[in-house]
Amino acid sequence: MRDADRSQNAILLAARGEFAEHGLGGARMDRIAERAGLNKRLIYYYFSDKESLFQAVLEQAYRHIWEKEQELNLLELQPKTAVRRLVEFTWTYYLENPEFLTLLNSASLHRARHLEQSEQARQLNSPLIAMLGEVLVRGRAAGRFRGGVDPVQLYVSIAGLSHFYLSNNSTLSTIFGRDLMTPKAHAERLSHMCDVILGYVLRG
Repeated sequence: MRDADRSQNAILLAARGEFAEHGLGGARMDRIAERAGLNKRLIYYYFSDKESLFQAVLEQAYRHIWEKEQELNLLELQPKTAVRRLVEFTWTYYLENPEFLTLLNSASLHRARHLEQSEQARQLNSPLIAMLGEVLVRGRAAGRFRGGVDPVQLYVSIAGLSHFYLSNNSTLSTIFGRDLMTPKAHAERLSHMCDVILGYVLRG
């Protein structure tokens, strides 16, 4: 790997941690430089300001989950199995990558203006939605899925069922008086989500 690539990767990794911990508003370029073990001037050489660095971190985060989604090979699976696999993957990915959720929360606080400015980030979700749409078409043609399911709405529901639970686990655990982050609770949540999503797409 070239020194330039190594430096940029170090900056993005450090910035991801800083933005995830402090949000865009609370993040500091000095701390990012310290985390990366690089001179702050070098960060400004590659990224004009904190806003552009945050956008680059978001693009990298979306690219990583997109690459993992591609590895699911949904089109090679039976439709019901493909939908279940996507639910399982989304839950597991969010659980294992909590920084991804905090980055999205920070981006949302700023009304997604960084994503609006990123053609790359907008394009990254398109292949998955197209694949999910094809899975739904195949399932409907086989008589297993109901018609009229919008792949975008379905994906938002899958992501939302995981995102809300994990992003609000502290408040939910407190309100309901039970630890929602135990292995048993995780298994119960995943089972529930699969039942909810498949119960919607499968024909009665």
